Amino acid sequence: MRLGLNVGYSGATLQLPMALIQEADRLGYFAVWTAEAYGSDAVTPLAWIGALTQRIHLGTAIMQIPARTPAMTAMTAMTLDQLSGGRMLLGLGVSGPQVVEGWHGVPYARPLARTREYVAILRRIFARKEPLAFQGRFYRIPYQGPEATGLGKPLKSILHGREDLPIYLAAIGPRNVALAAEIGDGWLPIFFSPVHYPEVFAPAVEEGLSRAGRTLAELDIAPAVPVVLGDDLPSCWMQLKPMLALYIGGMGARGRNFYFNLACRYGFEAAAHRIQEHYLRGERMEATLAVPDELVDAVALCGPRERIAERLELWRQAPVTTLNVMTDDPEAVRLMAELVL
Repeated sequence: MRLGLNVGYSGATLQLPMALIQEADRLGYFAVWTAEAYGSDAVTPLAWIGALTQRIHLGTAIMQIPARTPAMTAMTAMTLDQLSGGRMLLGLGVSGPQVVEGWHGVPYARPLARTREYVAILRRIFARKEPLAFQGRFYRIPYQGPEATGLGKPLKSILHGREDLPIYLAAIGPRNVALAAEIGDGWLPIFFSPVHYPEVFAPAVEEGLSRAGRTLAELDIAPAVPVVLGDDLPSCWMQLKPMLALYIGGMGARGRNFYFNLACRYGFEAAAHRIQEHYLRGERMEATLAVPDELVDAVALCGPRERIAERLELWRQAPVTTLNVMTDDPEAVRLMAELVL
């Protein structure tokens, strides 16, 4: 099992934890991952990080598919890959309808079909076997729509990228997970519970691998895992409850919240409803307090060193191949290196 460090996206200001990232690089962490929502983008911080590190791979977790054309994403990934000496990991996701339609102003419908076409186009661009031509349902290259000039022609990237530049897909729903296992080099789940892997995720993973004629060894399962080190276990859990309340309660509309659905699939349906009701009424503290300790413990590594070491075995059995640590604590970064590397 390898380690990654997930540094997320910015708040009102952007301050990269470079000392933490450089420590992870020194300790032998495999990758550092940045994110984007509707503030800082995922790529610019990664370029900055790449210039100030030596070996650690540079991953986007995630670049939003609806925000960029496939060609623009390919150009960005190839550019950063070459500048960093082949360290780029291209993590993609569909985001959600609130951000896609409310921020980017493009339709969200049929995200899985769009993702399939998007990844197919990326792989053709990376391969450079022929000029790019693609006529799908969502992407038509060269463009041939009603306002086309008729002057577009198939092009091949001037920059020679790696044909095997890794593509990771973020997914937690069954159909999305199956797609990631079918067409992705890696899978980036959030709020991943190793205890629930056999019944919640494994069937979808196996379905996707079967469709592609692949084995589990060909898929990098790379969840983002919060790690809170401390002697007071309830206090460690409490540090993560506001984030879980935000995602389960507020990251999506009623009936269209992927994180709410995941909590239900883990068996926390009653708690998920309480969290969502409180959150949508603006009762943030009540929503936070409605998050069960057991749910936090299912998706995170919390407590003293010995407890984290013991519960880490659950993640080894899941089977997780890259464990992406979410923490701002240098001691937690060093502890995970001692336990895993």
